[in-house]
Amino acid sequence: MSGSVPLPPALAGCTLIVAADRRSTELAAALERRGAIVHRAPALTIVPNADDAELRRRTEALLVAPPDIVVATTGVGFRGWMDAAQEHGLDSRLDEALSDAQFVARGPKAHGAIQQAGFIADWVAESETAAEVAEYLLASGVAGKRVVVQHHGAGADGLDEVLSEAGAEVISITVYRWGPPPDPDAVRRSAVHAGAGEADAVLFTSAPGASSWLAFADEAGALDDIRRRAESGRLLLAAVGPITAAPLVERRLVHTVAERGRLGSLARTVVAHFGGGRAPSTQTIVGRLEVRSGGALLDGRFVPLSRTGSALLEALADAEGRVLSRAELGTRLPGGEGNPHAVEVAIARLREALGTAEPIQTIVKRGYRLAVD
Repeated sequence: MSGSVPLPPALAGCTLIVAADRRSTELAAALERRGAIVHRAPALTIVPNADDAELRRRTEALLVAPPDIVVATTGVGFRGWMDAAQEHGLDSRLDEALSDAQFVARGPKAHGAIQQAGFIADWVAESETAAEVAEYLLASGVAGKRVVVQHHGAGADGLDEVLSEAGAEVISITVYRWGPPPDPDAVRRSAVHAGAGEADAVLFTSAPGASSWLAFADEAGALDDIRRRAESGRLLLAAVGPITAAPLVERRLVHTVAERGRLGSLARTVVAHFGGGRAPSTQTIVGRLEVRSGGALLDGRFVPLSRTGSALLEALADAEGRVLSRAELGTRLPGGEGNPHAVEVAIARLREALGTAEPIQTIVKRGYRLAVD
């Protein structure tokens, strides 16, 4: 239609933090295509153990005494094991040794890796938890059986002990381990920015990564601010699945879990939150207002704003029509000590950026308020 304004990208004005190492580039690209600015701050790195002597020794032991049951807990771990066996020239013999084994997968990713390796999964845990895997195996009976458990990078998850106590002979396979973050300062900065309102969402793809990022946030003194912003809806904490979300649950942080446990589903969850009207918004006299770290959506129009402009507008929106004094607004300026004149200049610039003074009303001798509808 002539004169119509095109809709802005769903994530326009959003700054997102991806606290992941593996496949973070792929996830970032999917979000950037929708208009987001993405900062990668992996809280851990994956250290492969392809040359680990213990991994090779345990794999060779299985060639002599094949297992009855193989438990795959992660897709990347199971594929890594198969790749390591190939590098050592053990792949064909390992395939033969596992040919008669029962395969159990802790979730769809592990299931996919089993299929990719040419095997068939006999059972898949719907909840993607080690507890459900243990419950299934105990009900099936494991006494006297030889069970291989491929663990994730954080090490044991209780399966070894439970199965051993039930009479199974357990062989643990750890294909990769979690190492320190490549840039600890970047992780620390990302947590501070999230707590200060300079990010709209933090995305997690593994439980150890989430736990490490939260530890950095705690160390930086930003965790309380992160909790407050998450509770207000101003900061989206999104996990790829319930296992990944466990550290967020332990810290009692408001969060969202992607439905299908996939990176694509995680990206869609973020897009649906900001592009589907789930983010906090305020109805003003000139239309719906949604404030983001890099701007605002006003009546369907995206307006780029400075960090100061977004912070002031967010404060006015959170007040829901209540008058904020210049002193109150001054605390939201960089440094938190803006004088009355600095506030007046910032408000003038904000009105200019919005293209209208209507949404922000001056209340003589008192301050400013958002003209809510």
